[in-house]
Amino acid sequence: MSRVCIVFDRIRLEEKMLQDASASLGFDTIMLDAKITQLSTESKKTDVDFGDVVLERCVSYFRGLHFTSCLEFLGIPVINSHKVADNCGNKLVTSLLLKKSGVPTPKTYFAFSSEEAMNLIEKVGYPIVIKPVIGSWGRGVMPLRDKDTTEAIIEMRDIEDGSHDRIYYLQEMIDRPPRDIRAITVGDQVVAAMYRKSQGDFKTNIALGGDPELCEITPEVEDICLKASNAVGGGILGIDLMEDKARGLVCHEVNNTVEFKGLARVAKKNIPQEMVKFAASQIRK
Repeated sequence: MSRVCIVFDRIRLEEKMLQDASASLGFDTIMLDAKITQLSTESKKTDVDFGDVVLERCVSYFRGLHFTSCLEFLGIPVINSHKVADNCGNKLVTSLLLKKSGVPTPKTYFAFSSEEAMNLIEKVGYPIVIKPVIGSWGRGVMPLRDKDTTEAIIEMRDIEDGSHDRIYYLQEMIDRPPRDIRAITVGDQVVAAMYRKSQGDFKTNIALGGDPELCEITPEVEDICLKASNAVGGGILGIDLMEDKARGLVCHEVNNTVEFKGLARVAKKNIPQEMVKFAASQIRK
């Protein structure tokens, strides 16, 4: 019997749903806490029971990224791969890959010092959105509407001076309805999509209170989502789209360890089952 390992660092509803889905499909299921697992350059595949395939579900991006690298070193199939996780975890890299693959995406600008970021913003004009190059759940995403606010935020990043604070990721503000679209791709199919409505703020993350509502998977939604998935390397992904009033759909983000409890409430397909079936299909014979 095939064995599916779910690696986590915090058990959320999603991990419980994946565990239940795996069991219902007849797989032996291993739940493994990355925080209490030790690996080394001397490790062997048999030292820890990782099953036949791993679904990497760590909340911590960096923990999951490095754990995935260790799994691949041991020759264990893991979803998503280190390359995909790396591509999705850095918004600058994601934007470049989307653009290179011809995926419609917002105009995005990069600067590598606070002075040049200010010059760039003054040249492009307000409003503009500033985002941390690495981060999730909408944290640190802010609209810049005037010079005073912009200078204060840039000064704050100068004081913090974290390694990623020196990379300025700036994106045009899309003229859109007060919602966006989150779709989940599993391999070469779009399994479900939803609208995430804003709660008064321009952010729409379910984690921040955005309301889920089922979205029809139109040919346009399917086309842009699969192109975005292919651009970053494929696997199990969350694709975020906005409805630009002038250009139609644009993709602004691709998520590696995608949360799905909100979408599962309204989806017609069983999302965790689709994920586990895809994982099982990657088991090496």
